[in-house]
Amino acid sequence: MFVFGMAGSVVAGSYGVIHDQITFSIGYEYFTEFKFHQFYYLDQGQPERLLVAEIGFLATWWVGMFAGWFMGRVTLPHWNVSHAARLSAQGMAIMALTALSFAVIAYMIAPETNEDPRMPYWRNLLTVSDVIDSVAFVRVGYIHNASYLGGLAGLIGSLFWLRKRRHQLIITKTAQALRTQCWQIQALFSLVLLSVCFQASVHARCRCGRHGCGL
Repeated sequence: MFVFGMAGSVVAGSYGVIHDQITFSIGYEYFTEFKFHQFYYLDQGQPERLLVAEIGFLATWWVGMFAGWFMGRVTLPHWNVSHAARLSAQGMAIMALTALSFAVIAYMIAPETNEDPRMPYWRNLLTVSDVIDSVAFVRVGYIHNASYLGGLAGLIGSLFWLRKRRHQLIITKTAQALRTQCWQIQALFSLVLLSVCFQASVHARCRCGRHGCGL
C-alpha cells in the first residue's frame, strides 16, 4: 500500500502542477499576492512559473498519497497487485476528472464583475492583498476551492465504486465456491450410491449362490 500511496502522490502532484500553471495564467495575483506568502519558505527569487509549479505540487501531493493508500486498502486484499493497480489507477482517474469538472464549473459560475453581490465576501482578502484585478483573483479562488471539493467528492466516489467492485467479486467467488461445493456433494452422493448398489449386487449374488439361483 505504500507504493500505491507514493504513486498517488505523483499523480496528484502532477495534477496540481498543471492546475496551478493554468490558474496562474487566469489570475496571477492569486499567487503573487496570496499563495507566494503562504509558501514563504520556498525560494522566492526563482522564476514565477517554477515557484507556481512547486506550490501546485506541495498543495496536492498529500491528497494523492491518502487517496492511493485508501484505494490500496480496498483493492489489494482481494485482487493481485497488477489488477489492484489497474483498478486504483481508474479510481485516481475518476478523482481527477471529478476535480477538473468542479474546477470548470467554478470558473463558469465565478463573479465576472466587481458589482457581483458575491464580491464583498472577498473584500477583506482583496484589500489586505492589495489586489488590482479583483475579478481574476476571486475567479482563481473559486477554482482552487472547487478543485479541493471536487477531489474529495471524487475520492469518495472512487472508493464507493471500488467497494462495489469488491462486493461483486466476493459474490462471484462465493457463487463459485457454492458451485464447487455442490459438485463435490453430488460427486460424493454418486460415489455413495454406487457403493450401495455394488454392495447390494454382491449381497444378492451371495444369496443366490447359497440357494442355487444359477447366477
